Amino acid sequence: MCGLFGISNHPEASRMAYFGLYAQQHRGQESAGIAAHDETGIHAHTGMGLVPDVFDEAALNRLTGSAAIGHVRYSTTGSSALRNAQPLVVHIRGLNLALAHNGNLTNAAALRRELEEQGSIFQTNSDSETFVHLIAHGMKSAASLEEAIRAACARVQGAYSLVILAEGRLIAIRDPHGFHPLALGRAEKSWVVASETCALDLLEAEYIRDIDPGEMLIISGDNLNSQKLDGAGSVPIRQCIFELVYFARPDSRIFGEEVYTCRKNMGLELAKEAPSEAQLTMPFPDSGIYAAIGYSQGTGIPYEHALIRNHYVGRTFIQPSQGMRSFGVRVKLNPVRSVISGRHICVIDDSVVRGTTMRTRVGKLREHGAKIVDARISCPPVRFPCFYGVNFSTAEELTAARHPLSELPRLLNLDSLCYLSIEGLLRTVKEPDHYCLACFNGSYPTPVPSCSGCKACGQA
Repeated sequence: MCGLFGISNHPEASRMAYFGLYAQQHRGQESAGIAAHDETGIHAHTGMGLVPDVFDEAALNRLTGSAAIGHVRYSTTGSSALRNAQPLVVHIRGLNLALAHNGNLTNAAALRRELEEQGSIFQTNSDSETFVHLIAHGMKSAASLEEAIRAACARVQGAYSLVILAEGRLIAIRDPHGFHPLALGRAEKSWVVASETCALDLLEAEYIRDIDPGEMLIISGDNLNSQKLDGAGSVPIRQCIFELVYFARPDSRIFGEEVYTCRKNMGLELAKEAPSEAQLTMPFPDSGIYAAIGYSQGTGIPYEHALIRNHYVGRTFIQPSQGMRSFGVRVKLNPVRSVISGRHICVIDDSVVRGTTMRTRVGKLREHGAKIVDARISCPPVRFPCFYGVNFSTAEELTAARHPLSELPRLLNLDSLCYLSIEGLLRTVKEPDHYCLACFNGSYPTPVPSCSGCKACGQA
């Protein structure tokens, strides 16, 4: 899940973008980039790694101008390589343009083949570049850049939130289903857009509203021009509920929801559905903390931090390889032995995707004397791959798709395992009909690529 940022009409736009990306580092750790516009054109700097590793004072000083966009990335399509770092910067028919994308296009492969047959030369293997070529083709006949962008959006399927910088204009777009968040804020005389409101908070920007599903918002100086994409209002809103379960920072507001409150309520619902006789409730930090608070309050089981996180180790779920993911789990947490030894523990976590994290951490609890270990998960079993920008693209890698639920406690070294139901999860949000649940129930809002035939999910 990548993070987007954009700002216009600010004398230190690139520096503001730096801090906007810093606040959203949790959304991607593979690469980071900023593109800024001044009177000479668009200048960009990208690199592999975390935001403070990619940018220094010299790099930021070279990114002059009053408008900028930024991107932090982890790859769901395209390799983890510098050539795929964003923003992408191109020169189209006399126009300099920079683009950054959060999401996944389900028809990117077909569009790429078509565009290559028409003479397009791709420089990356990321689906985000498809937008650039579609816009370039649209500029041949379109009366304006905005018209070309609208035409490009009409061709793609899947999930996209975009920030585009061209001729000093900042353009923010959210697909008609509204899969991923994008917020609009105001910082004195500047307009700001960001994937999450935690970036606005850091910059002391006022949250104004969400970019609507299917909206293209054009910001030029102090002026806002809102346009609707084709399909806006004619397709159902399908926001990614995994944003609320896992991805978004708990201090953010997305989809009209306070993330902290939603996660706490998931724990309260879980307490009603799956109580435990444990002596203590503990989270797997940090992702399980807020549901664990709700579960503890709902059951009355005391809350303890029995595993202490090393905050200098990245989030394991979004590491780019399985080897790195396993290593991260091993070095990330240290047990408080006196709290664990001889106790019946109920562990709360937000999800079980591949099972690597759960199995390793439960093993650590056993090593330090845990007598009984129950697990309660604050979302339903993840049984189906995501094609919209979450990093589980095949059923083969999903533990709940490969094994019956009755076998999972043994496989994960648990005494019991219970998940929150889909109904319970939907009780924690204000607009339950507005969410994509495809990773739980296999009901995809858009056409998706054909399955590889692994049969792990029981479907063709």
